[in-house]
Amino acid sequence: MIHNPNNIITAGKPLEEAGKVMILVHGRGSSARDILSLSEHIRDKDFAFVAPEATGNTWYPFSFLRPMNENEPYLSSALQVLTSLRARLQSDFNVRPSQMYWLGFSQGACLMLEFVARNAMEYGGIFGLSGGLIGPDETPRNYEGTFENTPVFLGCSDTDSHIPKERVLETEATLRRMGANVTAKLYPNFPHSINEDELNFVNLLIAGDR
Repeated sequence: MIHNPNNIITAGKPLEEAGKVMILVHGRGSSARDILSLSEHIRDKDFAFVAPEATGNTWYPFSFLRPMNENEPYLSSALQVLTSLRARLQSDFNVRPSQMYWLGFSQGACLMLEFVARNAMEYGGIFGLSGGLIGPDETPRNYEGTFENTPVFLGCSDTDSHIPKERVLETEATLRRMGANVTAKLYPNFPHSINEDELNFVNLLIAGDR
């Protein structure tokens, strides 16, 4: 086991009391505590926030655009962390998928988006900030399942040095084909970071004002 699925920290309401749960997935070189600070920008106060942490603060060693086998066994271990976290939320806290919201940044957004694509169902919301589906160009996107109109927001710079805008648009098209209600926004010449407009959009989707 490369990543420890029990290495998680929480914020917000206790899981036993929360009506909604947001799973936040950090980027390369970051930490669960770093990404958890985004919880302060979520206006809905009915959330429990859960953030897993990668061993060595990196989910997989190489670019998400490399052949998937080059990022093994780290990638499979990272996906398993999200699988076990979702299962624990369902079994231990009776959280339905429609009460789960997924948010990731950078490498964490890539991992989270690949996970939900492989595990499509009606979630509360999916927020991929500076990320896209994993794998090289021409990767077949033969995912099964449907998102049943789950709201999805993808935000990224149009000149991001890590995330080609073409991959963001491919991700948008793939998730839309799978029944998600997707909004993608490319920000002109914006750095590789999270901006206020993205957080506002996340809050609008949570509030159902899409």
